[in-house]
Amino acid sequence: MRTRVKICGITRCEDAQLVVDAGVDAIGLVFYDKSPRFVNAEIAAEISQTLPVFVTCVALFKDADTHMVKTILQTVDIDLLQFHGSETVEYCEQFNRPYIKALGMKGAACNQQFLSAYVQKYPSAKALLLDGHAPGEAGGTGEAFIWTSMATMDTPIILAGGLTPENVNVAIKQVQPYAVDVSSGVESSPGIKDKNKVAAFMQQVAI
Repeated sequence: MRTRVKICGITRCEDAQLVVDAGVDAIGLVFYDKSPRFVNAEIAAEISQTLPVFVTCVALFKDADTHMVKTILQTVDIDLLQFHGSETVEYCEQFNRPYIKALGMKGAACNQQFLSAYVQKYPSAKALLLDGHAPGEAGGTGEAFIWTSMATMDTPIILAGGLTPENVNVAIKQVQPYAVDVSSGVESSPGIKDKNKVAAFMQQVAI
């Protein structure tokens, strides 16, 4: 099965076009104001409007105020929600949108038993995203964790954290995820995507 690709931390319309031209399946917009890749609603709306059909627009939040999330959903064309904090399943479900739940894997035992517990905790999640940051922290740190095979998981697994053009092919072979998610690994500076790195990343995913 083809591994899907999401490039997160898009902050400019030109970068959205760059990654779309490279063949990504989804882009990520970060609505966590402490992130160097944060975008406000106005810029996010402009970016979302540039996306063609069949490219998914994902909104990333971390323990956000409910009203703030609803405001973003009213002003930006969002297809999928991504929650990176300590959100409960009830919180995640209240927006009546498909969502994925991110798990900070730093220091955690990445195994089937660990992940199965989260599948049971968030049964309505469309996927679990495994990131290299510590639990409770935001993503985009560029930190990897020890990869192990997740091929037998029923819930789709999205692998993130420390992925680069140099290691993504190995990561895919080891984990066999549904998708990979990259941000800092294809940047020239925080929030600014590098055309050559994006192209190299996509090439390595396709091998």
